[in-house]
Amino acid sequence: MLENRQQLRRALAGPGMILAPFVFDGLQARIAERAGFEAIYMTGFGTAAARGFPDLGLLTQSEMAENARVLARSVSIPVICDADTGYGNPLNVMRTVREYEAAGAAALHLEDQVSPKRCGFLEGKQVIPQAEMLPKLRAACEARTDPDLVLIARTDALQPEGWDAVERRARAYRDAGADLIFVDGIRTLGDLDSYTERLGDLGCVYNGNLLPVDQVAERGFRIMLHLGTLTAAFRGVRDAMQELRATGEVATEPGLFEDLLDVLGVPETLERARKYET
Repeated sequence: MLENRQQLRRALAGPGMILAPFVFDGLQARIAERAGFEAIYMTGFGTAAARGFPDLGLLTQSEMAENARVLARSVSIPVICDADTGYGNPLNVMRTVREYEAAGAAALHLEDQVSPKRCGFLEGKQVIPQAEMLPKLRAACEARTDPDLVLIARTDALQPEGWDAVERRARAYRDAGADLIFVDGIRTLGDLDSYTERLGDLGCVYNGNLLPVDQVAERGFRIMLHLGTLTAAFRGVRDAMQELRATGEVATEPGLFEDLLDVLGVPETLERARKYET
């Protein structure tokens, strides 16, 4: 776990942008690593959805931290994690950081929404006063025992308060100790440009897929969290279920099941098991 955090720190210190696809279970994490990604993103939306809930603040800290643990033990690349609002006051935030750190997270982001929060792309978001968020960020910085754990401050103030408030918050959050800034709810290319024009000097995280990856990187973002893999996973399962119900079968391709076994490490696991056969 320490190596993963150091790996992420080195990548952030270098040129280029880190691309982290949305994942919410160990299989998706392994697929992402096999595809060659240098990091993955534990989506709160997907973590809630995998448990049958909408992303409306219904999951607990322990459920989220446990999923971070599942992902971190599934891969050898850094896991960037959604930690929602920190699940309470500064003392709760301190415990959240310690739980995520113990779970193996390489980075986590804390947001300034009121609790219960909602998905960053939904209407009707509300944010806590800036003065309430700053102690939570200072507590998060104090709580980490590994200085390589990357702390990201997310603000959802764009929709309710506009860019001037976003910039004030972002600069204050960076001064409070956050390593990177994450403005969520970017819906237009104009907002995407405003993001780096106003805040590019702070180190910015982008969540979305308004543009191809190379064009996002050209704008100077440090991390891109790509939600396309979340909707693609939903589409694949939905279409397979509908196909099976309508036709009585699901089209597949030769060797697909064998590839699944390989991603899960079945051959290597069975080989290790032979050492202990009687």
